[in-house]
Amino acid sequence: MSTNGLTSAEHATVRRIAPHELRAWLDDRDELAILDVREELIYSQGHLFHARSAPLSRLELRLPALVPRRSTRVVLCDGDGALAARAAAILREHGYANVSVLDGGNAGWQAAGFELFSGVNVPSKAFGEVVEHDGATPGIDANDLDRLLRERANVVVLDSRPFDEYTRMSIPTGINVPGAELVYRVRDMAPSPETTIVVNCAGRTRSIIGAQSLINAGVPNKVMALRNGTMGWTLAGLTCDKGQDRRAPAPSPEAVAWAKGAAARVAAKYGVEIVDGGRLKRFEAEADHRTLYLFDVRDPDEYVKGHVPGAVSAPGGQLVQATDQYVGTLGARLVLIDEAEVRAVMTASWLRQMGWKEVYVLVERGNETGMPAPPVLGMTAPLAARVEARAVDALIRSGKATVIDLSLSRTFRNGHIPGAWFAIRRRLEQALPKIAMNDTLVLTSEDGILASLAVEEAASLTKAPVRYLHGGNAAWTAAGLPIETGGERMADEPIDAWLKPYERAAGVGAAMQEYLTWEVDLLDRVKREGARFA
Repeated sequence: MSTNGLTSAEHATVRRIAPHELRAWLDDRDELAILDVREELIYSQGHLFHARSAPLSRLELRLPALVPRRSTRVVLCDGDGALAARAAAILREHGYANVSVLDGGNAGWQAAGFELFSGVNVPSKAFGEVVEHDGATPGIDANDLDRLLRERANVVVLDSRPFDEYTRMSIPTGINVPGAELVYRVRDMAPSPETTIVVNCAGRTRSIIGAQSLINAGVPNKVMALRNGTMGWTLAGLTCDKGQDRRAPAPSPEAVAWAKGAAARVAAKYGVEIVDGGRLKRFEAEADHRTLYLFDVRDPDEYVKGHVPGAVSAPGGQLVQATDQYVGTLGARLVLIDEAEVRAVMTASWLRQMGWKEVYVLVERGNETGMPAPPVLGMTAPLAARVEARAVDALIRSGKATVIDLSLSRTFRNGHIPGAWFAIRRRLEQALPKIAMNDTLVLTSEDGILASLAVEEAASLTKAPVRYLHGGNAAWTAAGLPIETGGERMADEPIDAWLKPYERAAGVGAAMQEYLTWEVDLLDRVKREGARFA
């Protein structure tokens, strides 16, 4: 069966589900995955509350980790149902046996009287607003924090984002302590109860969750969330630092002892259960009829040095901040792994509050090292289609190759093979006529996997021989070959990626204000929809 399109007969066999039936499925609490197969930018303009972004162009890369159990109820949706029908054929081809398409797509859902939500990571973002509202999480405005810093008040600023985000921009004096690490490391960051602790992120959610984590853990200090994070700081006319590398050190024995005591109290309050290796084996034995996710919530550097086999690196703060990027199946079983226990317990406490009923903590390190290759649906292209970086460079120099890069558009702009064109995999038919072809067409992508999957599709659209760069752009860079930046050769619109406000080329301030307003407004919209978070 071709996955590039459907015959009318094949289209007629697609199982469809009416909006009200899907609503009933959401309420029955059995396992369910809702996947929106449009490109991320289009998805961000309006989607179901619980729909995960799984673009058709990257479906084979995204799906195995997002929905690992192939007998899961899966509902595919898009704008009108056409793309979803194509995606259904791919899923069935790869053994997903219980697949339906939302009848009428998102338009049908809305016509039935249900809400569509704009933005990304909506359940987590909305949950953050509920936490602030219900818990009355204390906050501080940018100007008030700036005044305290200028007065050299007894205040410490803890940045709860991953290190790469922190280095891009940070609050002056801020120390990087990613969300799940806050309780684990805070006693060394603020040993005196007289020190005021301010937690920040880029916007709102991780500031709120981080500050409330410390409060829930019983930190004796005054704790506040920086309202609107670095965006609020920028909109107040203040200047963020760039390129900082202040990271919280490894916690002292005293800090760890305090954190474990605090985590034990949090675990008791929110019903977080600790399991051992034997219990995990029983969970794994049941994984063919009960979806299981294993998440290592420690710092990624710790994960690489040793982790439990089968566990995915999912730093706890990010797992709470963007649960929909990690967990595709509602009602699934989650096991969070952390040899120090604290980070997993704090993360589990938030997931429990979000409504995930079965969240467990495994206190182990594991002995598998490195970053495992992600699972992929389907076979890559035959070896005959593979070409190495140096050979591609020679073809380009001799004018005998056209390179099309299927990486995400933001990645393409940040660095690509000189002369390469950007295109979106499942839209090659529209992109190819815009590109002057030289002898051989070479496809590439971030690591070459997506490019290898696209060889057959591209070959059906051109008379030129089609090859793919083995190892993709990573192999090109590792070979010491040059790259260029920018977006001059875009053979398709960059609809594959929703850009954060600070990633925009223009109108950054307006985008920041729009984003912050969107976050705050989620509280009322979720109440209107009556949606649960998990």
